[in-house]
Amino acid sequence: KTAVEWRKLNEHISAELEMNPELGTIRTILMRSYDGLPYHLKSCFLYLPIFPEDYRIGRGRLARRWSAEGYSREVHGRSAEEIAGSYFMELISRSMILPSQQSIRSTKGIDACQVHDLMREISMSKSLEENLVFTLEQGCSVNTQGIARHLAINGNWERDKTEFESTVDMSRVRSVTVFGKWKSFFISDKMSLLRVLDLEDTTGLYDHHIKHIGNLLHLSYLSLRGCDDILHLPDSLGDLRQLETLDIRDTQVMMLPNTIIKLRKLQYLRAGGNSTNENVSYEEGVLEEIPHIMRNRLCLLPQCLLFSYLLSKDRDDLKIHDKCTMICCAILPAFAMCLDLYGVLVPRRMRKLKALRTLGVVNIGRRGKDVVQDIEGLTQLCKLGVTGVNKENGQELCSAVVGLRRLESLSIRSEGKPGLCDCLEGKFSFSETLQSLKLYGNLVKLPEWIQGLKNLVKLKLRSSRITEHDAAIQVLGNLPNLAFLHLLEKSLEGEEVRLNFQQGTFLSLVVLELSMGLEERLKSVKFEHGAARKLEVLKFGTRIYSGVLSDLRYLASLKEVLLKDYYTDYELACLRAELTEDPRRPIVKWV
Repeated sequence: KTAVEWRKLNEHISAELEMNPELGTIRTILMRSYDGLPYHLKSCFLYLPIFPEDYRIGRGRLARRWSAEGYSREVHGRSAEEIAGSYFMELISRSMILPSQQSIRSTKGIDACQVHDLMREISMSKSLEENLVFTLEQGCSVNTQGIARHLAINGNWERDKTEFESTVDMSRVRSVTVFGKWKSFFISDKMSLLRVLDLEDTTGLYDHHIKHIGNLLHLSYLSLRGCDDILHLPDSLGDLRQLETLDIRDTQVMMLPNTIIKLRKLQYLRAGGNSTNENVSYEEGVLEEIPHIMRNRLCLLPQCLLFSYLLSKDRDDLKIHDKCTMICCAILPAFAMCLDLYGVLVPRRMRKLKALRTLGVVNIGRRGKDVVQDIEGLTQLCKLGVTGVNKENGQELCSAVVGLRRLESLSIRSEGKPGLCDCLEGKFSFSETLQSLKLYGNLVKLPEWIQGLKNLVKLKLRSSRITEHDAAIQVLGNLPNLAFLHLLEKSLEGEEVRLNFQQGTFLSLVVLELSMGLEERLKSVKFEHGAARKLEVLKFGTRIYSGVLSDLRYLASLKEVLLKDYYTDYELACLRAELTEDPRRPIVKWV
């Protein structure tokens, strides 16, 4: 076929499947794959047309939505989200969905998927037959009555309220997902059965739009992630007694309302900013660029007023209420928290949320003792993220974490020069269930208790400024299950850094990322025979000079070397020459 024919095939694939005899066999095979799915997987598969073509669908997002819809139930101590996650992996194994091209392997497998065009056509046609998904998009007929359970609104749909109300049967809608710009009539009191409201990355959504969110009494899933004009959550949030998931990451919310402690079914609570750029410290990204007077929080009101004016001067849809909220609930608290925008302040008595399994990122800097005591009472926690750790609360935090016997993932962050130095010292025995650990902040040396984390699978260090490189590498190399090691910006410090991966160490390592920002100070990265024998991916986030890498031939499983686009043609030629000495010739990719 010519390029034009292939393009037509892609654009009109349904018609081609019906008319082209060469594709009839393919359709038959794919339909058999669908027909062979068990009932619970069919429901999950027919849910996918909610998302646009070629959309990257996060595994966690999908699993929590399936759980909220009732597609999965807790079984034998496994949560509904865990069960839904296993459904995701089963659809992957059956090739009904594909790992996203940007997907990375995590402690729980593939973290995102996409749907092949052929499979998407099948899911769309079957979903329409069963009145499951209705999509408002450009070209959608105004005479079409949407009676589906799940409503998706694409960014290219530009009709008015009258057409919306005449097109959508709101009394049947169980989920609303918006891609693009928000319009106030997308939510109605008539949506009495609404369980899922997913507004991730929606633009033009302000505080006054969600003032009455508490009227959606059956809501189980609420995501405002990436809605960076949201500054404050209303008190009516406490009326959502069925809510299980609340995701407000990458919004401007810095304090949770007191009413949140009423949400006794809440299992998943994520907040905090900059989740997309956690490899760079806030200190380097922002603090060094703002005036010293603002860092010292002197004469804040004029700066806050100026800041809010600059943010809102070109935004006609921003109401006076929103501008006031911007000052009171975002800007002033930001300075009061020393501009640690990664976490949120939480009210007292958070320990009442006994169902919580995921909590983060919580700022414990101002009320460290009270917050830590509340965290200690959340015995079902599997994932915890905190910031604002200091010498006054660090020891208490570690003691509290020791008591969380189901904890699988822990993130501890402290920005600024003191960082985590002397905060995490002591002989603590964390739960054997702990698989993932992130430490962001000044450490100088690794905490002693790290060597006892025998089941640790993933470790990220950033701004740690570790000076005893050999000792640190030796400790990490002896962790028997460590599969993912990410040494990020300023994790290692020194005039000359030489990393020697010794024989018999890092026996489970699969992915190694070296993005310390050392540049010419990184003198060598050497792998001895028998070191990191399972390593498949070697990633460099900063420039690697010729001659730094040596003995890659000993990495028997190496498949990919990932590089940033920092190099001259000569440097590239030298690097390629070094890599091609390896008889397996690992693939070099630019990221």
